[in-house]
Amino acid sequence: MRTYLNRIIIFIFGLLLCPTVLSAQTQDTLTPVALQEIFLRHDRNRFESHTSPASVQSLSGEQLKKLNSLSVADALRYFSGIQLKDYGGIGGIKTVNVRSMGSQHTGVFFDGIQLGNAQNGQVDLGKFSLDNMQQVSLYQGQRSEMQQSAKAYASSNTIYLQTKTPKFKPDETYQLAVGVRSGSFGLFNPSLNLNYKINDAISARLSTELVNAHGRYKFQYSNGIYDTTAVRNNADIKSYRVEASVHGNHKNKDLWNVKYYHYNSERGLPGAIVANRFARPQRLWDRNNFLQADYKHQFGETYAIKVRGKYGDDYSWYLDPEIVTTTGFLENTYNQQEYYLSLVNTYKVKPYWTLSLATDVQHNTMQSNMYRFAYPKRTTLLNVLASDFNFKRLTIQASFLSTGVYESVKYYEAADDLQEFSPSLLFNVQPFKSADFRLRGFYKKMFRMPTFNDLYYTFVGNTFLDPEYSEQINLGFSWQKDLGSTLLNVTSDIYNIWITDKIVAIPGTNLFRWTMYNLGEVETKGIETSVTTSGKISADFNYSARLTYTFQESLDKTSGGNSFGQQIPYVPKHSGSATLMMDYKNIALNYSFIYTGERYSQKANIASNYLQPWYTHDISVNYELPFFGENPLKFGLEVNNLFDQHYAVIKNFPMPGRSFRLNLNYQF
Repeated sequence: MRTYLNRIIIFIFGLLLCPTVLSAQTQDTLTPVALQEIFLRHDRNRFESHTSPASVQSLSGEQLKKLNSLSVADALRYFSGIQLKDYGGIGGIKTVNVRSMGSQHTGVFFDGIQLGNAQNGQVDLGKFSLDNMQQVSLYQGQRSEMQQSAKAYASSNTIYLQTKTPKFKPDETYQLAVGVRSGSFGLFNPSLNLNYKINDAISARLSTELVNAHGRYKFQYSNGIYDTTAVRNNADIKSYRVEASVHGNHKNKDLWNVKYYHYNSERGLPGAIVANRFARPQRLWDRNNFLQADYKHQFGETYAIKVRGKYGDDYSWYLDPEIVTTTGFLENTYNQQEYYLSLVNTYKVKPYWTLSLATDVQHNTMQSNMYRFAYPKRTTLLNVLASDFNFKRLTIQASFLSTGVYESVKYYEAADDLQEFSPSLLFNVQPFKSADFRLRGFYKKMFRMPTFNDLYYTFVGNTFLDPEYSEQINLGFSWQKDLGSTLLNVTSDIYNIWITDKIVAIPGTNLFRWTMYNLGEVETKGIETSVTTSGKISADFNYSARLTYTFQESLDKTSGGNSFGQQIPYVPKHSGSATLMMDYKNIALNYSFIYTGERYSQKANIASNYLQPWYTHDISVNYELPFFGENPLKFGLEVNNLFDQHYAVIKNFPMPGRSFRLNLNYQF
């Protein structure tokens, strides 16, 4: 079935990527509706969720401030189709799994350039604060932007993090905003943001914050014989973040920016609560630095180039006092470097037809103090040819990605060089004259390389691993209606995903020696639906609300496996969220609800692996007090997990109960 489908897709690609004689038509003339707030929006296109060929969910501006969220990971909980792996507490590691494909299949892009982790393929989204974030977006399949890099096509789905850029009034030369947040778990979180206008074409921004918390909180524990209340220990964190950027814009023809990012943290790793053990002594230090830049030049109305570059250096130090070696406690250090360069050419052949050619090269290296570490080096070369046809009632996009991966190691045997080709096809059509209703869909074939840990980790790696391969089919619709003072938007998608050659770890003679195999096959069928409304009740009363629901059946299809036909671990069949935001004069009230249905912690869907559903209610109140000059002093009170539910996202990693936060912010 899929082989036949692939042939059809390749045939369509041949038609789309070759010069074709088509009749020119007028561009879509949807008229934007000006409202105070729209929950799903995009800076360049307010109705991107309506017109995009791929499913897109976004949070931006004031919405991000009102969702009782400290980090990007917290905000992503409100998107449908996402499972967040949260190991508990303010300093707990947080990774994301989109549509049950695994964290390694999700590309995370920071101002258009991917955040890399060649070691294990996962990005800890808890490190990225919302304090400097303008927009967070999730794209299923891929983004439809033609000036995106080749890396943007090379993930099964993508998360885009867009940081704030300076915007000044005519008589302003600088803006200074200071804030402090405090609350439960000993949280102390001051922040400072400075925008400075160098001249009419160049501006700069500095954003910095500190997070300090002891992380202790009570939780309930049951071992089947007795119940007790304990305190979570070794969950403390100390971290600070610095972001500095310079932005340039010369007559909208030359656009550029340079950004430096630094993150440094020390945290405890409290570990799993098993065998009546409530305390663990392991510690982790992280230091992340990267410098990235992009430059765009527009040659007339038809041709543009965009150049991106990045250098990154990541350092981790892990200490385990429970393991004693000949030189003392176990201490492992890891150091990764990344070098990245991208060039994108876009050419408008006709008013309705745009071509894009993107080339990326990335080089990753890794060092460690581990005995006989492999010291791997990986060079990845990506080329993409993409075509976009945009008519009044129809948009069709096609892309063809070529990926070459070349590796070398100091010890052992390097994985074989790899050359893969990945097609995708997307469409959005307006079937009726009314612009209120649109159909969309996509097909995408993709793969993900084994990580350095999969291939070369001592006593674990397997250099003969094959990549994981995935295929996605998605069909959905969006309907939006302007009701005067209210805008209503309804979207829904159904999808089917196949993953083959899934990489799994099998324990060997003891739990310190595991073996990596290509064994698994997983098939996922799902439905995602969201209903969004926003508008005005009176001149002083604005509101926005959103309701989401996800059904996901992710089954193990590995032939001969003991768990064949059973739901894979940590994927709920039912999940959803609801949010309500209301503003009346200088008071804002926000409510959010998140629900995750029953799951299993292991492949076998048996009673001992069963995890109960969990849900949380969060509320916040914000008040603006007139202060010196034009800007108000902003106060905020947040209550998270209002009804003090005791739950765990990951088995044996208890989450906090009810907690409080106080916020104070002022902009000069």
